[in-house]
Amino acid sequence: MRQMCVTELAEYLSTRDRPILLDVREEHELANGKLQGIVHIPMQDIAEKLADVSDNKDATIVVICRTGNRSNNVGQFLEQNGFTDVINLAGGMNAWALDVDPDMAVY
Repeated sequence: MRQMCVTELAEYLSTRDRPILLDVREEHELANGKLQGIVHIPMQDIAEKLADVSDNKDATIVVICRTGNRSNNVGQFLEQNGFTDVINLAGGMNAWALDVDPDMAVY
């Protein structure tokens, strides 16, 4: 699984076709800020809802959480289940708030 820092993602989003942005945080965490156009499936629901994204196994999927730990675990799970282009957002939404969007909350 590839790792991508937040500044790389910001550039990627402005210059390429949009990947699937899979946010695996809990519902209440989204109030702290989220990227536009996310697919939200909390980490605890990924196994149960894998079918919701399984028709995108060859698509680029960027997995997002608060700090990059949960998203890394979900990314590994996706790869084990046949997803071929999975990227973990290193540093997560806290890094995004610090380095890309200072109006977003760090929590």
